[in-house]
Amino acid sequence: MSSRVAAAIDAAIADGRGAFVGYLPLGFPDLQTSIDAAVVLAENGADVLELGPPYSDPVMDGTVIQEATQAALAGGFRLRDTFAAVREITRRVDVPVLVMTYWNPVLQYGVDRYADDLLAAGGAGLITPDITPDAAAEWIAASKRTGLDRVFLAAPTSTDERLDLILAESTGFVYTVSTMGITGERAQLDAAARRLVDRMRGRATADLRACVGIGISTADQVAGVLEYADGAIVGTALVRALRDGGLDGLAQTARALAAGTARTSI
Repeated sequence: MSSRVAAAIDAAIADGRGAFVGYLPLGFPDLQTSIDAAVVLAENGADVLELGPPYSDPVMDGTVIQEATQAALAGGFRLRDTFAAVREITRRVDVPVLVMTYWNPVLQYGVDRYADDLLAAGGAGLITPDITPDAAAEWIAASKRTGLDRVFLAAPTSTDERLDLILAESTGFVYTVSTMGITGERAQLDAAARRLVDRMRGRATADLRACVGIGISTADQVAGVLEYADGAIVGTALVRALRDGGLDGLAQTARALAAGTARTSI
């Protein structure tokens, strides 16, 4: 089955720009507003939506996202709300929806059941930040059966052997991070991400779509990443815009970020 996420990235590139992948947590500030926010994001320039169900131990998220997910949990978010939200969002917009989830909730729900329910809701696949392909046989089998995308993370610390596995098993795109820890000096992180994308391009045996997430918060930073990557992933800046400015603030920030995706040369 063809990847809707890859198709969206390819369409952006064919349009002379890089892809804008936008992240928002589900359930923040409440479930319905988070659904409306995802629609607003899609309508204001996002090529791919990345939605995060809140998790009780979000060890890989920064403070702004952690606070939002804790508020969502306090507001009564339940795992099954993920599928209801995806269903409504995909009914309202055509942008592909990926769910970014820690692995434990998927295991508790049942890998095949999760895949089937996500597919039925119109979802495009999963981003799984805390599981690597060598530990994901059950998910790889379920995604192949359902045609859902499986987006794995690559980091500068990934060995060549691990990188080859990530490249072989990822579909849609490879989520490229400059560090697995807390982000620090941007210039240094950007250089690390650039080197990592170069490594992957040198090792890829098929078409590689690399999307980079490194604390991008401005159109200029989007443009900088798209000098070497196929897509730019923005999270915290969008969550902060929603928190501080509501749906209107989110729309304004999304449009500003999308303005950075145009490319004069590839």
